Amino acid sequence: MSPKPRKRFGQHFLTDRHYLSRIVSAIDPRLEDAMVEIGPGPGALTTELAKRVERLHLIEIDRDLAAVLRERYASTQVVVHEGDVLEFDFSALPSPLRVVGNLPYNISTPILFRVAEMAERVQDAVFMLQKEVVDRMVADPDTEAYGRLSVMLQYRFAMESVLEVPPGAFTPPPKVDSAVVHMRPLPGGRLRAKDESLFPRVVAAAFSQRRKTLRNALKPLGVTGFENAGIDLGRRGETLSVAEFVALADAV
Repeated sequence: MSPKPRKRFGQHFLTDRHYLSRIVSAIDPRLEDAMVEIGPGPGALTTELAKRVERLHLIEIDRDLAAVLRERYASTQVVVHEGDVLEFDFSALPSPLRVVGNLPYNISTPILFRVAEMAERVQDAVFMLQKEVVDRMVADPDTEAYGRLSVMLQYRFAMESVLEVPPGAFTPPPKVDSAVVHMRPLPGGRLRAKDESLFPRVVAAAFSQRRKTLRNALKPLGVTGFENAGIDLGRRGETLSVAEFVALADAV
C-alpha cells in the first residue's frame, strides 16, 4: 500500500513521470556525487537518483515513510536519516554536497536559510518549491517579488529558475503552481560584508516595512553611519542591489 501524504508535514508527492524525468535532468546526477535528498516522500525521485549515484542520503521527518524507504533500498546505497532537516547535522555528510528535494511548502523558507548557512560546503542545490517562492528567490531589485529572501540568497548563490510544474503533477494537487530552482554557490572571491552578523540585520530591517525609507526603517537597529555608504537614505530597501546592501552594512 502506498504511503498517504500528511497535511501536517505539507506533503505533496510528485507522481507525474514526465516532470519527474525533467527534474532528474535538471539535477544531472553523476556516479561520484555526494548527494542528499530532503523530504523524499514515497521515493519517486529517490529511485531515479539511486540509479545514478553511488550513495544517496535521505532526510525524512515522517517515521512511516522513513521505514518504507529503509525497506525499499539497500542501506549500502541509500542511507535514510529520520528527523527534522532544520535540526540535521549536515557536517556529518561528505562535501562538496549536492542538495536536492521537493521541499515541504510550509517550511521551505527556513530550509533555504539553513542551506545558505552551509553554502561553503555545498556544490549546488536543486529544489522544487512553490513558484511564488522561486519568483522571490530570483527576483531583481525594484520588483514586487524582491525582498529579504532574494537578498539573503543572492548574497551567497547564483540562482536560476529552470522549470515550472503544474499542480496536476502532484498527489494531492497543491493549490499553487510549483517551480524548480538551481542554486550555485558564488565563488570564494564573492562580495562579502565586513560584519556577517550585522548584514542580515540590516537587510531584515530594510524590508520590515516596505513603504518606509531606509532612514526610518534602519532606526530600530540603534546604529549610525549609514550615510557613509553614499546611498540615498530616502530610497526604499526594495530598490537596493545586494552590493548596495553590503555597502550599507559596511558603512556602519
